Parts: sequence; structure tokens; C-alpha cells
Amino acid sequence: MTEREINLIRALCEANAPSGFEDETVRAAREALKDVCDVEEDHLRNLYLYRKRNTGNKPVLMLDAHSDEVGFMVHSIRPSGTLRVVQLGGWNRATLPGAAVSVRVRDGSWIPGVIAAKPPHFMSAAEKERAGAPEIRELAVDVGATSAAEAEAVFGVRIGEPVVPDTPFRYDAEKGLFFGKAFDCRIGCAALIEVMRRIADEDLAIDVVGALSAQEEVGERGCMVTVNRIRPDAALVFEGCPADDTFGEPYAMQTKLKNGPMIRFMDNSVICNPRFVRFALDLAEQRNIPAQAAVREGGGNDAAIIQTRLSGAPAIVLGVPVRYIHTPACIAAADDYEATVALAIAAIHALNASVIQSF
Repeated sequence: MTEREINLIRALCEANAPSGFEDETVRAAREALKDVCDVEEDHLRNLYLYRKRNTGNKPVLMLDAHSDEVGFMVHSIRPSGTLRVVQLGGWNRATLPGAAVSVRVRDGSWIPGVIAAKPPHFMSAAEKERAGAPEIRELAVDVGATSAAEAEAVFGVRIGEPVVPDTPFRYDAEKGLFFGKAFDCRIGCAALIEVMRRIADEDLAIDVVGALSAQEEVGERGCMVTVNRIRPDAALVFEGCPADDTFGEPYAMQTKLKNGPMIRFMDNSVICNPRFVRFALDLAEQRNIPAQAAVREGGGNDAAIIQTRLSGAPAIVLGVPVRYIHTPACIAAADDYEATVALAIAAIHALNASVIQSF
């Protein structure tokens, strides 16, 4: 891992950018590629990355990663000064009580808060029984205010402002591990950006356009726009995908840390083009790049949109395994990030018009 890559991953993961509020992710990505790509942005906060050596007369490969993270929005302020929130994306609710968060306020700054957890000393037996996974509407975000008036006038809290986990990024270089928030899908964004940098000056049989798509966590909404603008012939979708190696039956574990990117055949939203999936898995084997095949019964991603719009461009998912996605704190491995970048570049080198047509 280069210092440049580590700093980029840190900047992306520490960006406070839940669905609809992707500005900080976009800013970090723009800065990372300002000398490499032609960059454009739309009103939905989708970011488009055009390789300078694209010709305009070759098949177009879309590289997609989503720039948002799961978060919250302030719904209202209770008389006590605590905040009621609604979720932006799906949370593992059992992990939320006691979590540190940041709340954006009137002047655009972020103030600290905590998701209130009622002390067990004050709980009834019935409350203790169901305390494990509270409903989102039952949660309260506490910024330290003592009344609704103080929360608004002194703290600057407003309805409609975003709330995200306050989890600093850490990299353990000795063990090759990342710790932090929003690896779904900021680790995918980092891989996409690194791929664009490494192929910047190469002669390719395809044109490559990257997109950091907004609002994936609330229904792949940004990709509905990016796919129409890019009009790809094929697509690689980068993800931070849920690792399954710390629970469940060993025989069914398909997304293990330090075993390379997960290439999924299907999830709840999509059956990825099976010929493209096999192409990627065979390529990984030929190049000695670790990779994992997976069949998922839940989840969803932007490949579902890409394959069902326009002419139905074949798409596959390259997922960096992430332990504990959709919680305030996650773990990912540098080896998996690098293997994802390496496999994506190998695929880019191997793709041409006839190969894409064969899918």
C-alpha cells in the first residue's frame, strides 16, 4: 500500500456522506483524480470520470461504485432536546445504541452526538428483554442539549440534516487491516479510483468511464441516472460487500477476509451475467489473483440497474470483503483491496468488442 492510497482511503471513509449528501465523497474523489481524468458532476451528486485517452469509437466499459453510506436524517427534535431520526439505508439496529455520531448543523459544521442507550438501571424487565434491536423511531440522538429550543438556537440543529457514525479511520500496516466506517462502498470507490489512475496512459481496446453513483443505499437511485448518461456496453461494479467468515457454517462461507474479491452470481436484486462472471473467475485463476465466487440470498447493488436499462449491458460485481457492513464500525483487508484492483485491470486488458459480445 502506498501512502497515497492509504490517504485516499482515509479521506473517503472519513467523508460524512450518507445517501443524498454525497458532497464530501465527491470532493475527495475529485481531488484524487484531478490530474488524471476529465471529471463532471450532476445535480444528484453523481461523479463521472472520463479517461483522457478514450476515443469515443470503442465499446464503453462502465466502472461503478456508490459514494453514499448508510446514515440518518433528523426527523424532529423532542422536547428534551434529543433528536428523532429516520434511517438512510438499512442498519443493523442491534449495533446502534451507544454509538458515537456526527450531526451536521446550521453553519455546515458537524457536532458530536451519541445514539442514546437507556441505562439498564432504569429498564423494566420487559425493556431489558427487547433492548437488543430497537426500532429506529425509538432511537434518540443526544448532542447534549437540554431542550428543543437549545438544540435549535445554541447547537444549530435543523430538521432534514444528515447524521453519520463518528468512527475514525485506522490502518494497521503490520497486519494489513483497515478499521473505520463506510467501507460499503468507500473501499470500492478507492479501488475504482486507483484503477482509473493505473490505466490512465494505456492503449486499450475499450473506452473506460468511471461513475461514483449516489443514493445506492436507498434503492440504487443514482445509478439510474449514470447508466443513461454513460450508456455502457459492459460494467464492473465495485462494492464493499458483507464478509461472512465470522459466523455461520464454514462450508457456506463465500466472502472471507484476505481471500480476494467476491464475485457474486446473484443477490436479491440481480442475477449477474453468468458468462461474464465465469470470465472473471477464470481470469483470476489464470493470473493467480485470489477471488471468491458467491451466491447471495439478500442484498442488492447497482449491477441490477445496469443490466435492466438500455440494452441490458452485462455487469459483474467485484466486492471487497468487509466485516460488519451497515454498522458503525467495519474491518477490511489491504490484500483484498489490491486483489480487486488487480483483477479489474486484468479484465480491462482482456476486454474488447468480441469478448463483450460473447457475454
